[in-house]
This record gives sequence, structure tokens and C-alpha cells, in this order.
Amino acid sequence: MAPGKAISVKLGAQQKSLQRHLESGRYDDASDVVRDALRALDQRDALVDEVLREDVKASIADKRPSTPIDEVFKRARARIARKTKSSARGA
Repeated sequence: MAPGKAISVKLGAQQKSLQRHLESGRYDDASDVVRDALRALDQRDALVDEVLREDVKASIADKRPSTPIDEVFKRARARIARKTKSSARGA
């Protein structure tokens, strides 16, 4: 898709959220809201990637016996949730 090309998006229930953000006065138009939301999504994705990379490095370096995969995912999700919360508070 070419930069700056207009697109149509069906927001469904998120339409109310978009309207609330516009009414807050923080954004000039719907495009500003969507751009900000995409930036936040990119930041979250980068944070998840960082956490996973850290976990892989730590796992490779760890000489202890393996941990069951269910436990690994439980710990990773908890860690991501903590980092996401602390990141949101700092925003």
C-alpha cells in the first residue's frame, strides 16, 4: 500500500473508543488516533520480542534441567503482562 493512501476500516465496537479519543481533544482526526494506536501496537510488539529474546538467551545459558513448556509460557505471559503494565504507566 502506498504511503498516505486512504483506506476504509470497519471498527465495530471500537468506533466508540475512536469517538471518545476524538472528543478528548487530544487528536485532530481519526487518522491521528489510528496512527497513535499503531505506534502503541508496534511498541508492544517490540517489547514482546525483547522479552522473548531475553528468555531465550537466559534459557540457553541456563545449565539446569529443562522446564516444561506450559510453565515456560505461563512465566513469559506473566513477564510480558508486568512489562506492558509498567510501560503503560510510564507513557
